[in-house]
Amino acid sequence: MSRQWEILAERSNGQYTPEDFEMAAYRLVAEQVLYHSDKHSRVAYWLIKEYTREFEQALDPLGIDVEVNSLLEYIYAKPRHAKAGGATVNQTLLALVLRSIYDEAMQSGQINDESEVACNLIELEEKFRLATGRELPVKMELNALIRQFKRWGIAKMADGQDIEDSDTEAYLLIRPAIIEILGDTALQKLGRWAQSNQSAEDDGLSDADETAGEVDA
Repeated sequence: MSRQWEILAERSNGQYTPEDFEMAAYRLVAEQVLYHSDKHSRVAYWLIKEYTREFEQALDPLGIDVEVNSLLEYIYAKPRHAKAGGATVNQTLLALVLRSIYDEAMQSGQINDESEVACNLIELEEKFRLATGRELPVKMELNALIRQFKRWGIAKMADGQDIEDSDTEAYLLIRPAIIEILGDTALQKLGRWAQSNQSAEDDGLSDADETAGEVDA
């Protein structure tokens, strides 16, 4: 147990234990994003928000910055030396399409009280095809992608369930930290991939996947 957490627990006059601080730090590193709107994350969210400077000091040796977005109510653990190219092509492309949808909805004010954007599967399928020239992954793969995105803190199913074959009204919630996770150049990357894909089709080549693989998702 770090002495730092013990000192902070003593300063809290019994409100928190050293284990509370340790667990909050672990969760932030492991989950990358903690949302106030998620009931199971609220204690950690408020603890880190209250002691932001101390958590910054604790995570600094790991090369992780702690960023608190009080307006959208999430806390983000941002690696200073993130490795690019770790995502699959489908993870990258779908994440970039979701970022595009989120930006469009934000500009028109179509967000819920948690600053999330709802997107049904029909809309997602159409926008994915238009943006990438590909078909949306089949439901089994799409479920796996969405579960990964939930771990990344960028999207989740609205009801927390998997997509079933009979689902016609299922929809995603695109979460606000997608702006932090993908960065400001995400839409430019999607545009470059689409351009590369079109050029490959015109030339009878198939190198667009390599371009997508270079995207840092």
